Amino acid sequence: MSRIPATFAALAAQGRKALIPFITAGDPHPDLTLPLMRALVAGGADIIELGVPFSDPMADGPTIQRASERALAHGMSLRRVLALVHEFRRENATTPVVLMGYANPVEAYGIEAFARDASAAGVDGVLVVDYPPEECASFAAAMKSAQIDPIFLLAPTSTERRYDEVGQIGSGYIYYVSLKGVTGSGNLDLDEVARRIPLIREKVGMPVGVGFGIRDGATAARIAAVADAVVIGSRIIEEIESGETKAAPQRVTAFLSGVRAAMDGGTS
Repeated sequence: MSRIPATFAALAAQGRKALIPFITAGDPHPDLTLPLMRALVAGGADIIELGVPFSDPMADGPTIQRASERALAHGMSLRRVLALVHEFRRENATTPVVLMGYANPVEAYGIEAFARDASAAGVDGVLVVDYPPEECASFAAAMKSAQIDPIFLLAPTSTERRYDEVGQIGSGYIYYVSLKGVTGSGNLDLDEVARRIPLIREKVGMPVGVGFGIRDGATAARIAAVADAVVIGSRIIEEIESGETKAAPQRVTAFLSGVRAAMDGGTS
């Protein structure tokens, strides 16, 4: 069993919601990935989404595209991502790590080999953006047999039938894309999110995290009031880009700490 269910259960017992930040492995340099993961934990992360860089990240906006390009330029690969998770596990045995990426690197690695090696590295969940649930039963089964949660996306355009499909094949949590468009887009409709989350939760029977378009503590707090988790990605990448590279972990911790405080009822 992955660490994800226990994490959500512990948070629920405390009356708190999960904070799930995203960074791209290898960005801005592979040597900074572990310090950034530590910085996320220090800032209040409950689960880390670690992006597997890919040359054609079609669901991602320009910010995460730039992160992937920088990581790939440094030779980052899926195998190296797993090695980084393994190193993280030497010092942190509790924070769940979810890999988020695209099908091509997983297919090239081999699904069975990937399940085996990801489990051995300490991966808890995998979200493959371009794996629709109706086409990847064998992938989901391989992940579950390796004690890894296959996590799926739902969007504002998803039907109730899709809710049911995802609920049957997924585990861990659901990632609800809060708006139409790519990562980092604006125009987040908080009222629409609030209307949809209860039905999604009822249909899928697992926690629902909301991402895309969340850029500050105030918005994160409003999402946390209706969802089980808040996912923040592009805004963290922008923080990494915003100044001297070696000071990026400190900037990330400071930003995320403000979001955590806002979600927990403090200031934003």
